[in-house]
Amino acid sequence: MIDIQSSVDTREIPLQKVGVRGLSYPVTVLDKAHKTQATTASIDLFVNLPHDYKGTHMSRFVEIFHKHHDSLGMKEYLAMLEEIRSSLNAEKAFGTMTFPFYMEKNAPVSASAGMMCYECTYEGEVSAAHTDSTSERSFYVSIAIPVSTVCPCSKAISERGAHNQRGVVKVRLQNKGFFWIEDVIAAVENAASCGLYSVLKRPDEKWVTEHAYDNPRFVEDVVREVSLALKNFPAEKPFSYFSVECETAESIHNHNAYAFTEFVGGVAGNSPQRG
Repeated sequence: MIDIQSSVDTREIPLQKVGVRGLSYPVTVLDKAHKTQATTASIDLFVNLPHDYKGTHMSRFVEIFHKHHDSLGMKEYLAMLEEIRSSLNAEKAFGTMTFPFYMEKNAPVSASAGMMCYECTYEGEVSAAHTDSTSERSFYVSIAIPVSTVCPCSKAISERGAHNQRGVVKVRLQNKGFFWIEDVIAAVENAASCGLYSVLKRPDEKWVTEHAYDNPRFVEDVVREVSLALKNFPAEKPFSYFSVECETAESIHNHNAYAFTEFVGGVAGNSPQRG
């Protein structure tokens, strides 16, 4: 049969990304407590397309991903992208995979169990090598962790109580060594006023309320505390890059509070000033 995609294109316009987007697929990822976890991901997969190629073979993205979908740690994810790049004779292959990561979490006093859900994303890119047989590769893990914060200013100036709110901390990490997603989640929750739980009995609610009140945090505090935790994170290798952002839905304001910083090869960025 005629292979139209492989025919020559004469318009001389290269395309940076060509592929499939929004592919929903069952996947298996690593789980600290149970070794592996089955979940469902939304996947984007692309290659670059030279100016003289009319198109790419879209079915190969899904065929190759299917071969790897039941084992997708960092190494396996990059191996999948390299197979896509090689199969399609591309210079580069890119991919993102966003999935809900579930973790059983016990309430702090009653130990009542419930499931927490955290949004995770794998981002990968592989490029053909020009000087040896090893391709250039990059891999990032992003995690969104819901937390609770109590306002230090409100606590300092109020005779009764302090306003509190729910927020989300998002971290983006690059590390060529191994680390557990669960350990990052714990580090982030410890940096906030308090973590969240799916099941709380009355003794747990008392503990959570008092614990958060005893640990007030601005968004600036959360971002800085998470950054310190990541710099001292117990992984195989230190993170070569990370970014941290925190956004809280302020309970007494008609706006959200936000802070961001990033760390690149030993250099920390500055958090934006509070408005």
